[in-house]
Amino acid sequence: MSSSGVLGMELEGTSVTDEAAAREERLLLVRLRRGEPEAFEALVRAHQDRLFDFCVRMLGDREEANDLVQDVFVSAHQNLAKFREDSKLSTWLFRIGKNHCINRLKYLKRRGRGRSEEYGEQSEGVLADLLGSPPGPDAALESAREQARVQWAISQLEPDARMLVALRDIEGLSYEEIVDITELALGTVKSRLHRAREKLADLLGRLEE
Repeated sequence: MSSSGVLGMELEGTSVTDEAAAREERLLLVRLRRGEPEAFEALVRAHQDRLFDFCVRMLGDREEANDLVQDVFVSAHQNLAKFREDSKLSTWLFRIGKNHCINRLKYLKRRGRGRSEEYGEQSEGVLADLLGSPPGPDAALESAREQARVQWAISQLEPDARMLVALRDIEGLSYEEIVDITELALGTVKSRLHRAREKLADLLGRLEE
């Protein structure tokens, strides 16, 4: 079989998979619009973990993130009629989550609970616990420390830059999805993400000095 044949089969399989996912989402949306409780529970189960991870990256606080995810689903439930179906449900939920996170960060800043300016043993321990890294062998401990360093560095970015890093580099969303979520032009997303990555690399580099 030629390589083009193999690629053709793979592309076809991907298309079928995407089509099946889209069909499943349309059916879920129909059930959601009917007000079926089981449908809303399915929506929460399907998306709560990724939304929670995104909110943790944005806020740096597991309790705040947990509360915010609940708020996101409440908003989604209340505004389901406004969903225009011009994007995936996951994209719509991330857009709601983005708005909630930005508003919460503004509130916390007014309350004097902005981003931390120093990184040390205390902040490392707090962040490692924050990310839920279990104690264990040296490798697990080093992994927890690395996660703490990364989360601290992300927390030093401005909210918009933090959001782009979380969506693209942590959650692995496509540029198309990020454009839908942020409502920014593609070129703007790419240039801001490039600058955010440079800032992140600089911050992580300083920790290694």
